[in-house]
Amino acid sequence: MTALLPSRTGARVERLPLARFTTLGVGGEAEVWFVETHAQLAEAMEVPYRILGGGSNLVVADEGVPERVVRLSGPFAERDLSPDPLLSTPEQLVTGWVGGGVPLPGLIRTLQKLGLSNLEGTVGIPAQVGGAVWMNAGTRYGEMFDGLHTLEIVTPQGARQVTPDDLGWGYRQSGIPRGHIVTRVRLKLRPSTPEAVLEKMSAADQARKGQPKMKTPGCAFKNPGGVSAGRLIDEAGLKGTRIGQAMIAPEHANFIVNLGGASAADVHGLLALIRERVGVPLELEYELWPGEAEGHGA
Repeated sequence: MTALLPSRTGARVERLPLARFTTLGVGGEAEVWFVETHAQLAEAMEVPYRILGGGSNLVVADEGVPERVVRLSGPFAERDLSPDPLLSTPEQLVTGWVGGGVPLPGLIRTLQKLGLSNLEGTVGIPAQVGGAVWMNAGTRYGEMFDGLHTLEIVTPQGARQVTPDDLGWGYRQSGIPRGHIVTRVRLKLRPSTPEAVLEKMSAADQARKGQPKMKTPGCAFKNPGGVSAGRLIDEAGLKGTRIGQAMIAPEHANFIVNLGGASAADVHGLLALIRERVGVPLELEYELWPGEAEGHGA
């Protein structure tokens, strides 16, 4: 095994199995960079790289990936939810900076306790903020761009700040190009009450009750033309189908779960089978690694 060179800027660098960072629990090894500063991030981006957040929406190959894998940590995983007095109004609170490495579930719980609305529709999504923004994660009750004011995006050429109006965002996509890392955001939130926010979160959470509780990346395919992908897969008679230790979930056919010891090859086999048996083209929601580098795994 090739020895890892130490970072010039003090980033922690280790060769690790990516399975430990993904919600599916599969994936081989890669060189992982834990970056805490813009200088460390710039160094990590000097060679081909990928950015890995909470590891949802992602299937990593059994052989891992050859590129560096970047994890935002330290200050990039901290949050300042205090109102910015220059940007906030009585009708809209704009926060300080929230790091791209902040876990989304904990953030949503905190916003509920503070009685701050706009992001409760993303409850239950096991992502970090940067990855959730990059793919505009959400449910039918809301999505990340409902609560974004400003984004800081970093490329090998440096950092810049943009607003949602600068991006061509839409359903499950932000318009942020590959090779751009969401390092932090300011949130725009509507003052409400903890009780009212909790009621909206409960409605969104109730809609997820039928989803599997086992290891899964999340929904496999986008809904084609407003039709439920899960319903199409169910109508093809594929619920409960297994390849190896991967299974199309009996609870919801648009989820693939790891029964324990599944491989990425098992998952790819099920994805191919679904596409073969369903009569309409289906677009993946998953990121597949390898594939194009420089993408987010939420």
